Amino acid sequence: MSAHGTAEDAVLGDLGEAGVLEAILPSAPRSRAVTLGPGDDAALVAAPDGRVVATTDVLVEGQDFRRDWSSGADVGWKAAAQNLADVAAMGAFPTALLVGLAAPPALPVAWARDLVEGLTACCEPWDVGLAGGDLSAADQVVVSVTALGDLRGGEPVLRGGARPGDVLALAGVLGHSGAGLALLAEGLAGSEAVADGLLAAALVAHRRPAPPLGAGPAARVAGAHALMDVSDGLLRDAGRIAAASGVVLDLDESALDVDHPLLVAVARVLDEGVEPRERCLRWILVGGEDHGLLAAFAPGTAVPEGFRVIGTVRDADEGPSVLVDGRPLTAFGGGFDHFS
Repeated sequence: MSAHGTAEDAVLGDLGEAGVLEAILPSAPRSRAVTLGPGDDAALVAAPDGRVVATTDVLVEGQDFRRDWSSGADVGWKAAAQNLADVAAMGAFPTALLVGLAAPPALPVAWARDLVEGLTACCEPWDVGLAGGDLSAADQVVVSVTALGDLRGGEPVLRGGARPGDVLALAGVLGHSGAGLALLAEGLAGSEAVADGLLAAALVAHRRPAPPLGAGPAARVAGAHALMDVSDGLLRDAGRIAAASGVVLDLDESALDVDHPLLVAVARVLDEGVEPRERCLRWILVGGEDHGLLAAFAPGTAVPEGFRVIGTVRDADEGPSVLVDGRPLTAFGGGFDHFS
């Protein structure tokens, strides 16, 4: 150990690249699919289907997370969850992750170790392993994750297959992460009111979203025509299905769970002159980061367990769009965009 730090307070610069890897890799997730993991020039990941589903996301400190709002374990969990959700949104089973970490030399080693432990906590229930990655220095923390998946002989479910007459169904929750983010933005995370119960659950929903990963393959098996992860808000992501499929998606507001007790509890605590139901609807429509799965099924299909019907698919007489109870809803904007 360098004279600059003890085992308890060491930073990345004290250990160097090899020392950091030695400190964080023992807690990395393992899986049956990763037949050769970290330690060589490249990994080996089993692909019995003969095809590999692949997706990647980058989390940048200050843009996608704040270290004063989320622990290293929270960031690791979220980085894994959002990538695993994208694999599930193709109807596939996630198998492995590749993780890149760029960070200031002054970042505590404990934070990096927690990051890996958060990744592991999210991955292990789904038998997803760490195949490898990279480590570098940067002015702020950047976490890059690539997730791989297996279709097990099935065909991927794309965004562009929704058809007029289909029912639109959702697995997972809407608005909970947005409500948690609102508590953080208002500086209420440490208040007595948020110590437990629904408000604490909203913070967990933002810091550690729980995508319904099993619902993706279930939707594929049930014959879903279209499927995608709701990561940037329901309006924006439903709009992506509408555009790719050339249809109109008409959401049923009464099916969106606007009166969910968690959302209502957070809305009442904020109490800034905004009617609680309007605030809850905003979180549902544009909040993002809940990572539910949105699917279109043929009429008469028994939607898989965990899904609930939230709308219908119609012909796009005047171009693809998303409606709520038959009308455009533009007051809330279009959802999350990294560049706006």
